[in-house]
Amino acid sequence: MLSRTAAVLVMIDFQGNLARAMVNKENLFANNVKLIRGFQALGLPMMITEQTPDKLGPTIGQISEELGGLKPIAKETFSCWSNPSFRDQLESLTRRHVVLTGIECHICVYQTSLDLIQNGYSVHLVADAVSSRTTENREVGIGAIKRAGAQITSTEMVLFELLRTAADPKAREIFKIVK
Repeated sequence: MLSRTAAVLVMIDFQGNLARAMVNKENLFANNVKLIRGFQALGLPMMITEQTPDKLGPTIGQISEELGGLKPIAKETFSCWSNPSFRDQLESLTRRHVVLTGIECHICVYQTSLDLIQNGYSVHLVADAVSSRTTENREVGIGAIKRAGAQITSTEMVLFELLRTAADPKAREIFKIVK
């Protein structure tokens, strides 16, 4: 189960025209915004990456404007783990539960998941917050990540798992986010 002392949100490559080409993009973006707001409300760390930003462009405004100045980690590798800046930042957080979202599910999200699992992280793939350009590739990616040992979850499951009780002082804020 996710823990507030161990969780970190990692969002992969929500950039430009690529992001706009995703299957069910409106739901994808809305769920990532909910996760960002929930992690902020709970005071939990977040990381975001950008794949070759000079070619694909920056993180889309709908996501970046929610991040409160969080600086994206630029990468060329498909797996975030293969990028030394990403790896160093993640390891410095000393958190072992990676709540993972992003695009494309069957490429960067998949390869990152495998590397994280192989390096002792518990990966919690947020199925309603990942996508690919085709439904088939999204489903293939989710299935492969699950078979590799990740937990498959959803936006609301993550937020309520972290909240744990309606008596929590942050409960009202989380309820408003998921509404």
